[in-house]
Amino acid sequence: MVKMIKKMAIWLTTLSLGMCVAASQQGDDPVRPPIAPVIPRLDTVHNEVRVDDYYWLRDRDNPEVIAYLEAENDYAAAMMERTGPLQNRLYEEMLARIKETDLSVPVKLDEYYYYSRTEQGKQYSIYCRARDEHGREEEVLLDLNALAGGHSYLELGAHEVSPDHRMLVYSIDTAGSERYTLYIKDLGPDTLYEERIGNVGYEVAWANDNQTFFYTVLDEAKRPHEVYRHILGTPAHQDQIIYHERDEAFWVGISKTRSEQYLLITAGSHTTSEVYYCDADAVDSGFALFRRREPDVEYYIDHRGASFYVLTNNEALNFRLLEVPVHNHKVAEPREIIAHRDSVMLAGFDVFEKYLVVYEREDGLKQIRVIDFDAKTDHRIDLSEPTYAFWPVDNPEFRTDGLRFVYSSLVTPRTVFDYDMRTRERELKKQFEVLGGYDPAQYRSERIYAPANDGTRIPISLVYRKDIEQNGKNPLLLEAYGAYGSSAEPYFSANRLNLLDRGFVYAIAHVRGGGEMGKAWHEQAQFLQKMNTFTDFIACSQYLIEEKYTSNDRLVISGGSAGGLLIGAVVNMEPGLFKAAVADVPFVDVINTLLDPSIPLTVVEYTELGDPADEEVYQYMKRYSPYDNIQPRAYPHMLITAGFNDTRVGYWEPAKCTAKLRALKTDDNLLLLKTNMAAGHGGASGRYDYLRDVAFEYAFMLKALGIAE
Repeated sequence: MVKMIKKMAIWLTTLSLGMCVAASQQGDDPVRPPIAPVIPRLDTVHNEVRVDDYYWLRDRDNPEVIAYLEAENDYAAAMMERTGPLQNRLYEEMLARIKETDLSVPVKLDEYYYYSRTEQGKQYSIYCRARDEHGREEEVLLDLNALAGGHSYLELGAHEVSPDHRMLVYSIDTAGSERYTLYIKDLGPDTLYEERIGNVGYEVAWANDNQTFFYTVLDEAKRPHEVYRHILGTPAHQDQIIYHERDEAFWVGISKTRSEQYLLITAGSHTTSEVYYCDADAVDSGFALFRRREPDVEYYIDHRGASFYVLTNNEALNFRLLEVPVHNHKVAEPREIIAHRDSVMLAGFDVFEKYLVVYEREDGLKQIRVIDFDAKTDHRIDLSEPTYAFWPVDNPEFRTDGLRFVYSSLVTPRTVFDYDMRTRERELKKQFEVLGGYDPAQYRSERIYAPANDGTRIPISLVYRKDIEQNGKNPLLLEAYGAYGSSAEPYFSANRLNLLDRGFVYAIAHVRGGGEMGKAWHEQAQFLQKMNTFTDFIACSQYLIEEKYTSNDRLVISGGSAGGLLIGAVVNMEPGLFKAAVADVPFVDVINTLLDPSIPLTVVEYTELGDPADEEVYQYMKRYSPYDNIQPRAYPHMLITAGFNDTRVGYWEPAKCTAKLRALKTDDNLLLLKTNMAAGHGGASGRYDYLRDVAFEYAFMLKALGIAE
């Protein structure tokens, strides 16, 4: 048997190399794509031999791997060289719409107003505070441009001011690996403490003594798994571990209630959660368990007065909201504030001294509902466009009548509102400018529904110029995500105007797997129903063609991360349906990744997709795993991106997928792999570098469609 497997491996090596050479000689362009050597690695899974020709690309310390990735980058640059003037034009158009020197809306917290600002020519934000909202007597807390000196990447993680506003704790990542280093700054003399704390996660929370803060630490899989306590003036190696999460499917976070009375440790997977709480005035008393975790039961808590408020899906698929007394919550009968509803998803909530704000989703649209505790009344805030998005932000004060939220739609730029929950009046604080004379009246947004294979109606959000004709000749960019219960929000993008003003229709397919239509929408594309995500997307594509928004030779599709899994799956299932595809940091090597629990996030994925160690799960994954389903056939034009320091999707997944496509595809279409060697999952961190990346992707789409300028 072993000899037979070895002979098969030699035969496969020869065959693959032959196909690589043949593929490299196709077309008239003198530039030849890199050829990845075929080095078969054999595994036996459920009595089935698996051959992975490109496993070797996982070795990030191998100079040949680096050379291959750089060769792919050089090839992508060469193939896109003629679009250089177009890329520059696209970049300049995007830049011309941005107010480069700008200011966020200041947030009042006690006697200070906190805000960030940008300056023309600088890549990163500057974080400041002042004694009034007009910025007089400005105090610069963090200038990320200065911190980025000598680094090609910089990401700010936590940045939390102590309750007395004297100390600042912040964390920085300079590689894109999502491993942060934590710094402590005394804002009085504006000096840094000598101590540094490495390998920390995103979150930090202060106790009320202004001397103690808590932070999370990462394990080898880069999962926040521990919470530590630090006391100012003591060495970091003396920090006390407060919590350790042993279940590799769970992440840990640390936060503080808006009331500032309690610190919360939340441990959670995709399907289960557990919370510990501690009096922020008496941290020596330790953290107490709120309720022991139960499989497939999520709950999240907040505090007001003598009560905890609990959002849970226990006996409530779309969640319900409960109130329990703080001091005997384990034995007291909870009071139901908001009952479960089949048609409404209770997505989140905020507690203020006088008000409860809940965020609901009905028929795929987000809603804000305000409940007045004293008056015992409730109402929804009017949000009237056919498709839109909003985010509650910057509401740190507990004793307030004001609720701040950011509103946006496919035609409305990002707009900050302050809403008076007592008078029900809305104040426009700022609408971020789109320079160059943008007129929203020239564009139309709408929401339509495509029938899926099983008759389910799949929402599609659309935007386009009003002067285009619905004649089947329009280029169309269709995007989707479809995983983890996360919703693809229809927000405004000034960059997207580059496409709309060139006649594009832009569309979002709100496929199952996301959370747009409630928890059931998510569950209908988990585990052994994941195929619904992909067939929904195909159904949306076909419907847009049938309704003459576009045609298959004008249809471009795009998705990132789990959305990149979607892109990889559908181009295998229906390659002739699409003209071009963009897969950003795509999760495409599903089975090989999930068979290796040493890879970051692998175990976490078991609660979303299942564990291929189970044969039924393994056989089901084989039906859609993009890397496993690449076949000798014609594929659309494809651009695949990766981040060398990506901890969520290893760079080798898009690299392996590209190598296998090069070996097997039978067409002359573009296939480009572009790896950012100094970034991670989110791509470039600087705002100008990010625009360059967008310009590259847009130029690829225009080139693939043959749209000349």
